[in-house]
Amino acid sequence: MSAHLAPIPELYVSHDSALKLKAAAAELKSHDLTRRQTCDLDLLMNGGFHPLKGFLTEADYDGVVDDMRLADGTLWPMPVTLDVSPEFAESLTLGEDIALRDQEGVILATMTVTDRWTPDKHREALGVFGADDMAHAGVNYLHNKAGKVYLGGPVTGLQPPVHYDFRGRRDTPNELRAFFRKMGWQRIVGFQTRNPLHRAHQELTFRAAREAQANLLIHPVVGMTRPGDVDHFTRVRCYEAVLPKYPAATTHLSLLNLAMRMGGPREALWHAIIRRNHGLTHFIIGRDHAGPGKNSQGENFYGPYDAQNLVKKHQDEIGITVVPFRQMVYVQEKAQYFPEDEVPEGATVLNISGTELRRRLREGLEIPDWFSFPEVVEQLRKTSPERSRQGFTVFFTGLSGSGKSTIANALMVKLMELGGRPVTLLDGDVVRKHLSSELGFSREHRDINIRRIGYVASEITKNGGIALCAPIAPYAATRREVREMIEDHGAFIEVHVATSLEECERRDRKGLYKLAREGKIKEFTGISDPYEVPESPELRVDTENVDVDSCAHQVLLKLEGMGLIRA
Repeated sequence: MSAHLAPIPELYVSHDSALKLKAAAAELKSHDLTRRQTCDLDLLMNGGFHPLKGFLTEADYDGVVDDMRLADGTLWPMPVTLDVSPEFAESLTLGEDIALRDQEGVILATMTVTDRWTPDKHREALGVFGADDMAHAGVNYLHNKAGKVYLGGPVTGLQPPVHYDFRGRRDTPNELRAFFRKMGWQRIVGFQTRNPLHRAHQELTFRAAREAQANLLIHPVVGMTRPGDVDHFTRVRCYEAVLPKYPAATTHLSLLNLAMRMGGPREALWHAIIRRNHGLTHFIIGRDHAGPGKNSQGENFYGPYDAQNLVKKHQDEIGITVVPFRQMVYVQEKAQYFPEDEVPEGATVLNISGTELRRRLREGLEIPDWFSFPEVVEQLRKTSPERSRQGFTVFFTGLSGSGKSTIANALMVKLMELGGRPVTLLDGDVVRKHLSSELGFSREHRDINIRRIGYVASEITKNGGIALCAPIAPYAATRREVREMIEDHGAFIEVHVATSLEECERRDRKGLYKLAREGKIKEFTGISDPYEVPESPELRVDTENVDVDSCAHQVLLKLEGMGLIRA
């Protein structure tokens, strides 16, 4: 048996032991895992994160952040930590066992808490991502979603997370290794993707496998990818549609339940180690692999070949060979794809960018056969109908008394007059009455209220309706969280109602600003609590000396310009 296909250690105990431990674990203190932590635990338990034995200790974490190495010197580029609230962390004693439960309350594992510390997240952002910039999805998660305290310690696996979708496509590292052994595959090249496969990808992967004299594993991430990506249900249907286009018995499709951090070079190295654990010998590294997009200055976070160079530097140590991604372009005269650097001189090169593809889907335009397979386009059109038929959310934000609710009401009437989609107004006061009556006005409670509004709006958007939201929503991080929640399903239009504080106070019929200035209302936005002005909303409207109808019409014109409505 080839060494790379020998079984890899898992963290699971036997079935009988698991039954006994589950009964005992029911009495332990419990931590309810977030979606990302569930993905991490899954790969810890099944060997995808070998040689980790659990969530990183403080010494391992320090080594990974500073030098990409565990305390024992083993190469490991990405922190895998159990982040929790300070309150839960303080309730624990070092050496104590805790139960790790999924979001339905099922105990998946136990963990012995050997370490507890409060990380310097600025240091982690700089070390791991190369920048402490909120435009980076991984940095934003670190500061605004992850718990403030980290727990470390070994994990005992009791059962894997349950997946009801594509069960036949979900393989553990040992299941893949057994499949490769059964098929007699010795050299296997893996292709990582978080996007649908088009003809250029098929040509790229086919050539890569041929040049490496290897079989091909298409290994897409279906855990957590970049906010706004095509949902994994649609992507997997696209992958299955493309699979018959490959030579029979040379290609396999398997799904990876990984939570990506969009960490560029470090993430590429992490991906390579994970693929080695799954039995691969070769791995395709793309241009700007796992790149998070543009930073706050509008520049790429990482260079196009930084990821390839870092993995190449360590490929002998980790035991997997890098196959550089070659950009494939369609040459019109030859009616076939060529590597970018092999295009015949004077030839006509055709290409459709991701942005252009989304525009064509949004506007119902033709997507040519040379670019993608009809079967793939069919699947994409099912979940990406033209924009005038999609749901969307208009999210008004501004100070109390700025005119948000008044404009939202006027816009609702105009949209209902147009017809075609149901319109729901989620006004701040109405939501407080029906969804959040038990909440106060502390920062924590205001954030919970906005998240509830975001969740309801995302469900309306997902189901093809229009949600109009009009809370104050003073905090940028919470607004971003709501945007990400909604953009998984449709468009999010942030409208900053930029009425000045002085004008809002002048309009104040309820006397709230007066009470706030007298100290009778605590944490009042604009007086004793900050309002973080949106930096780049889709639209900014000023209600001073402008009537409500004109403001609502500005929003309507913006929606029309984005292709969301047809006036």
